[in-house]
Amino acid sequence: MHRFFVPPDWLHGSTVVLHDDVAYQLRNVLRMRPGAEVIVLDNQGWEYVVELDDVTNKLVRGTIKHKRPAGGEPGIHVTLYQCLLKKDNFEWVLQKCTEIGVGEFAPVMSARTVVRSDSVSDNKRQRWERIITEAAEQSRRGALPDIAEPLSFEQAVHDAALCDLALIPWEQEQGRTLRQVLSEVRGAQPTGQIKSVAILIGPEGGFESSEITLAQQHAVVPVSLGPRILRAETAAAAASLLVLYELDSLG
Repeated sequence: MHRFFVPPDWLHGSTVVLHDDVAYQLRNVLRMRPGAEVIVLDNQGWEYVVELDDVTNKLVRGTIKHKRPAGGEPGIHVTLYQCLLKKDNFEWVLQKCTEIGVGEFAPVMSARTVVRSDSVSDNKRQRWERIITEAAEQSRRGALPDIAEPLSFEQAVHDAALCDLALIPWEQEQGRTLRQVLSEVRGAQPTGQIKSVAILIGPEGGFESSEITLAQQHAVVPVSLGPRILRAETAAAAASLLVLYELDSLG
């Protein structure tokens, strides 16, 4: 059954009136007719099974048949502090890490970041939000990940330190692997104790050693992802997947 996130004010009692891109998708792309059923999500923890009543050029309207808690969300909130990447790579991170279960994205400006924060226009943010929404719908998420305004690296490590666990994969780390750190956390913490995890991923050129030092001063733990050097976008997906698998079994 097709799923669509909608603003809560599109829901009126037992009726849903669908507008804009959602209505176009139902009417012109999926070519749905009265009697078809879809799921709409209010991004506030609920999903609704809706039977379409009217599908016209003016509106798409349906009746709510069932209301139930939305599923698909992990029990751990992962914030991915991703240094800005070239267009396609950053958008790939948004798409795949939304599917994996990341709860929030924070674009970061580090010393080696090539893409500048002033390139993040309103149109680009709207495109990012569409990518996140489509990925969340496809992967049966129950909530849309947030995306913050671009941060400096200094602000990112400060914010990351507020999480229960903060990690920074780094290709020069020789001492501790991500697997070891997560195993230690699982062994030391009672079940369910870790509720929030921050992951900091570098740009195409990686982090500078001075940035790792600063991260450590904020209790952000450097970890290795293994003997192979991963692209930034691959590292983002791999680290997010491993954290959620080890600490939350992917929900």
